[in-house]
Amino acid sequence: MLDPSHETLDLDILVLPETNLILVASLIEPLRAANRISGQELYRWRIFSPDGAAIETRSRIPVPVDGPFRPKEETAPLFILSSYQWQMSATPALRMQLSRTARYRTMMAGIESGSWLLAEASLLDGYSVTIHWEDMEDFAAAYPQIAVLRQRYVIDGKRITTGGSLPTLDLMLEIIRRRQGYSLALEVSRLFIYEHERTGGLLQVPALGNMRVADQRVSQAVRLMEETVATPMPLTRLARRIGISARHLQDLFHETMAVAPHQHYLALRLNAARRKVIETKLEFADIAAATGFNSSSAFSRSYRAHYHESPTETRRRLRTAGKG
Repeated sequence: MLDPSHETLDLDILVLPETNLILVASLIEPLRAANRISGQELYRWRIFSPDGAAIETRSRIPVPVDGPFRPKEETAPLFILSSYQWQMSATPALRMQLSRTARYRTMMAGIESGSWLLAEASLLDGYSVTIHWEDMEDFAAAYPQIAVLRQRYVIDGKRITTGGSLPTLDLMLEIIRRRQGYSLALEVSRLFIYEHERTGGLLQVPALGNMRVADQRVSQAVRLMEETVATPMPLTRLARRIGISARHLQDLFHETMAVAPHQHYLALRLNAARRKVIETKLEFADIAAATGFNSSSAFSRSYRAHYHESPTETRRRLRTAGKG
């Protein structure tokens, strides 16, 4: 599930009663956005409940499901979502179902309180995990055989755990980054940016790893990159505009975003170019010039390297899909 791929990934999602609606959205919406932005069905999912009835979330908005959770020998990754009153769902029947399906699943994920269900079924023994911060002490005391880490999410072998709704969003961005690359993960993350007036207008970049951008200098650099997509600045000039050295800026990017500045800059430009390829009828030479490439051939090479198809193939594919 975490290896680079542009094949469709099927996911199974088990939602338990009294789950927060935002938790469900944090898992599904990044996948929906990745499909829309890429113009491909990169992700498909089925939603289940223990009894096949729609899940009544804490916000009283029901989540429709595809049926009851009755696993057989499915190999698709399984995500277990729970927020409140997880004990009511931890029946002997469900624990048995989780134990049996674990033999076949390529990955199992405990999302927020879903980790309690996996632990109850002895499916986290020997793994490193995380849990919602309110539950950490109780969870560690209940399961001494499990290593509990104070992280937003933890990926350990065939197990994934998250500590809440926003950490789940971070996790899904990380899955997209590993499978389809930094450019798509960045474009998806930008759909969820929230800029508060008190930030002074500085871009607050969602995490593409386990950390969020808190350094104002990185936020300033990202904003300058966005403003100069058509005429990219050399790293030395960019750093000078912020008041630090190029080496320091590189270090800050690696520390906070786990990527080099030039990689982020290129991803911004390619994302802008891809939108023009999909949403306009501009010539590729014009798109190249508008996104800082010296020629249409250089643009096409970089585009193919990141999106695994040429700009021409993107337009042809979307035209064919529209006719279908």
